[in-house]
Amino acid sequence: MGISQEVRDQLAVRFAVLFPHLDERQRRLLMGAEARFLGHGGIRAVARAAEVSETTVRNGVDELEAGAEPLGRVRRPGGGRKRAAAVDPGLRPALLALVEPDMRGDPMSPLRWTAKSTRKLADELTRQSHRVSADTVGDLLREEGFSLQANAKTIEGTQHPDRDAQFRYINEQARDHRDAGEPVISVDTKKKELVGQYKNGGREWMPKGEPAKVKTHDFLDRQGPGKAIPYGIYDVAANTGWVSVGTDHDTAAFAVASIRRWWQAVGRRDYPQANRLLITADAGGSNGYRTRAWKSELAALAAGTGLDITVCHLPPGTSKWNKVEHRLFSHISMNWRGRPLTSHEVMVQSIAATTTRTGLKVHAELDTGTYDTGVKVTDAEIDALPMTRHRFHGDWNYTLHPDRHGTANAQGTAPTTWSAAAPRRPEAAALRSPELTGMPEAELDHLVDELAPELAELRERQRLRQRGSERRRAPGAGAKDKLTTADRVLATVLYLRKLGTRDLLAQLFGVTGSTLTRAIHQVQPLLAERGRTIPPSTARFRTPADVAAFLATANDGTKIKPAC
Repeated sequence: MGISQEVRDQLAVRFAVLFPHLDERQRRLLMGAEARFLGHGGIRAVARAAEVSETTVRNGVDELEAGAEPLGRVRRPGGGRKRAAAVDPGLRPALLALVEPDMRGDPMSPLRWTAKSTRKLADELTRQSHRVSADTVGDLLREEGFSLQANAKTIEGTQHPDRDAQFRYINEQARDHRDAGEPVISVDTKKKELVGQYKNGGREWMPKGEPAKVKTHDFLDRQGPGKAIPYGIYDVAANTGWVSVGTDHDTAAFAVASIRRWWQAVGRRDYPQANRLLITADAGGSNGYRTRAWKSELAALAAGTGLDITVCHLPPGTSKWNKVEHRLFSHISMNWRGRPLTSHEVMVQSIAATTTRTGLKVHAELDTGTYDTGVKVTDAEIDALPMTRHRFHGDWNYTLHPDRHGTANAQGTAPTTWSAAAPRRPEAAALRSPELTGMPEAELDHLVDELAPELAELRERQRLRQRGSERRRAPGAGAKDKLTTADRVLATVLYLRKLGTRDLLAQLFGVTGSTLTRAIHQVQPLLAERGRTIPPSTARFRTPADVAAFLATANDGTKIKPAC
């Protein structure tokens, strides 16, 4: 046990009172006596309290233990060797220049790209004609307020503009399900673990000098048990966890199979009246929002359980906020820290034994099933799924139904989804809807009228360059443009609203992708010149049918969240 700060403070007060009345040797002997009394760590504690070097205190201890006679002389005040910083006024500035942060330090310094230990700093200062020891460098750094610091993870990556709104939306969905007595679960795959005599992070109480022996390298032994893939399911309301330990691959099929196991063993027992299930998941991995197989497997689960399964993905780059991470996985890692996971059985038992003071209970099972990788899900198969995308970020939030038709809630409305039984493609005039453009139709017409003259002039200049000569036909003769001026402005507005890809917009307007791209390149600079910004929508569409379904619900009088 170290010497407390209180003891060091008391020493400092005692020395401040006595030192002015003592000569140099008496001070040294007093410090030596205090250090001997304190025992282990006493020399360092006394040196810091008295603001002297540890060597001085150690000399005092040695003199006391040697029983030497008084020397009979005392050094005059100010006698002895001066401190290095006092003798060399340029030492301190030179040292501070070496330890400046990399972006401000000397780019030619040999220490810029190396670890700046006190020994290396002392060597570099000596090379610059400032003779100094590593201990003195350490003392000077502490005097200047420096200390050894590790990297601090505080800088987050680029945040999605709808990040906070998505978290609020997830909370609303979770509250709605929880208040209705419906299950809410958080899912994710934990880090893959090596199974065998491999090092596991952390420390565990063991007999002194008898640590658990593990392999020197973490190379996977092909003849051994292999890897384990824990997939966790955390029931938010019940504070219980379920972990399937897979032995094959982390695929969407494995993820949904784990959820199916949880539902069959626990979920339907704890929620016998449930009609809906809410799943919160990360944006990537086997349960990512871009993973088609994930949606396909969930559709099969919905059909098998009769549940409307709603999935809300956390925004990209926010996986650390997933509840399964800090309410389940973190406790599992703490429970098996410092213990080699020598077999799948050891892993399962360690997970199942995980508990917390707040009452967390965890069930773990081994899943030895085979899950093939590279499974392809076609566009037609995705379109055939009984899935409705929510009006708010339909790419992150969607519901899979047991049948082809969306299920209404207790009030007979669908507050967050649009019906799947809608036209396969919207009418051309419907694309002008304020639900898509984010502006009244009159404002859109005004924008078209404002840009039409410049677009016509731009079109004429481009035709002139293509012909290489003046017009021979009257204006309006020849082949007609595939997109009218109004369509080009509308297409650009919808593109800037980020409703979908350019290919989707090209399908909606019945043109090729290159035609749509040329129209956007014509209109977008004109909008920028006028300082006209088009705010992005929170609705996302993948197919024309999604757009038609969205508009069908928007026009049926249902009270739902706006897309902007």
